[in-house]
This record gives sequence, C-alpha cells and structure tokens, in this order.
Amino acid sequence: MKVEITDVFLRDGLQDEPVIVSTAHKLEIAEALVAAGLNRIEAASFVNPKRVPQMADAAEVISSLPASAGVTYTSLALNGKGIERAVESGATDIQVVTSASQAHSNANAGQAVEDALASLASTVSKHPETRFFAGISTAFTCPFEGSIDPGYLLRVVRAFKDMGITDIGLADTLGTTPTEQVMASMHHVRSAEPDLVYYLHLHNAHGQALATASAAVDTGIIRFDAALGGFGGCPFAPGAHGNIATEELVRHLHHTGHETGIDESRLAEAVRLARDVMAHSPAAGLLDPAR
Repeated sequence: MKVEITDVFLRDGLQDEPVIVSTAHKLEIAEALVAAGLNRIEAASFVNPKRVPQMADAAEVISSLPASAGVTYTSLALNGKGIERAVESGATDIQVVTSASQAHSNANAGQAVEDALASLASTVSKHPETRFFAGISTAFTCPFEGSIDPGYLLRVVRAFKDMGITDIGLADTLGTTPTEQVMASMHHVRSAEPDLVYYLHLHNAHGQALATASAAVDTGIIRFDAALGGFGGCPFAPGAHGNIATEELVRHLHHTGHETGIDESRLAEAVRLARDVMAHSPAAGLLDPAR
C-alpha cells in the first residue's frame, strides 16, 4: 500500500523550539526534503508573529520555495486574517485549523471554536481558487479539558464539510491519547461521514505513535503528518510532545511492506541538516509569559 507523508518540520517542528531558523536555512531544508522524495511539505503558518516568532518570515518562505514537479507546499492559518496573508504570499494549498476543545481554542486562536469556524468559513468562501484542507487540534485529548467527546469532534468535522472542505486531519496534539481511543473516535467520525478523506497528525509522548499509525493504516488511513527528527509541539498546549519522526515512520512503513516513495538515506541527510541548523540558530529570546 502507498502511504503519503507530509513533513511538517518547517512549521510544527519549529514553532515550539527556542530558536529562530533563518529563511535561507528553511529553504535549504525544504530542498533536502524534496531530494529525499517528500512530495508534500508543510512550510509555514500564518499566525501572529508576536506569539509565534518562529513563523515571522512565513510570507518570505512561501514566496521563495523552489518549484519542483509533483511537490506541494502547504501553509497553515487559524483565522481569516491568516488565510488572506497566505493567499497574498502565493500559497495555493492552505490548511485551516481549529480545535476540538474550547479551552485550547481560546489559548491557541484567542477565540471560541464556533467563532474560529465562522471566521474561517467567511474567508474560505472568498477564495474558490485555493485548495483548502482542514486540521483539528486536540481532536482526542485536550490539556485543559481531558478526553474529547467523539460527538463534539464530529460536529467540528461537519462544520468543515459545510465549508466545502473534504480533506480533514485529526491531531493528537499532546501525543498521549491511547491508540484504542484514537481509533474509536476515528471510527465514530468515519462512520458518520464516510465520504471525507482523513489523515492523522500524531505527536509522540510515549513511543506509541507508531502503534497508532499502524492501526490506522490497517483501517485504510494512508495519509500522515510527521516531522524530521521528531521535533515539534504546540506552544499553547502545555505538555505537548514532539511529532512522530518522519524517518521512524518511513522506516516502520517500509519494514511492514508499505511504500512511501521516500529514500531513507536521503532522508537521514535531511535529518542531519535539520539538527545542525537547529543547533546553530540564534535563540528566540524569552517567551511571552502570557503564552
């Protein structure tokens, strides 16, 4: 089975790290990912640079990425303003994101889930030429509210469906949700809305993300997010762990007989580059206590 992996190092991998990676280095890492065979790369998020200074150069990154046949660069936006900034920078594939948890939405986006969805819907409708897909943070577990009711998750999924969005990612933002709970919630949502395309964004608290990914593949989920070196986290979700590592997921998928189109040796080179860049990038400074 062919499994598609989106590497999210340049966005999720960097957003919670205490360093500022230069635009030039981000573009160098993007080139290394393309050379390894990644054909889908999350390159930036259009969020408030005062809250997430690691993403202050999002427009420059998106407008400077090298064109490569068959490669898609994606961006992330939390609200209408972010979408407009992304479109102005030349972004063609935009992930619109909200939380399944009210408390996390207030911390992450500064507004209630319903308000966030309304803002996104209003702006999405203005850009029919843009390819939108959706991501739902804290889809299974919230650091403030605990386990998320699958019924509430389904309501958020349907809100995106009402916007005309058919590709929806579910995120285990903390990386602590047991595999069984993830699969039960996904079964609830997929049974109710079977015509949508689903993917998983897994963080990895206890080395369980690979088991969850394996269980998901067995049920037909063939799209996953992952980050070089397992970097990442959410600055607005206390206790969030890094992403499932792209190289570990690829190795596991290949070992279990699946195809990814990714060269493991080239991917290892990209991991070394990312680690070296992180080690030599300047500190981001003191984080705002309000975050």
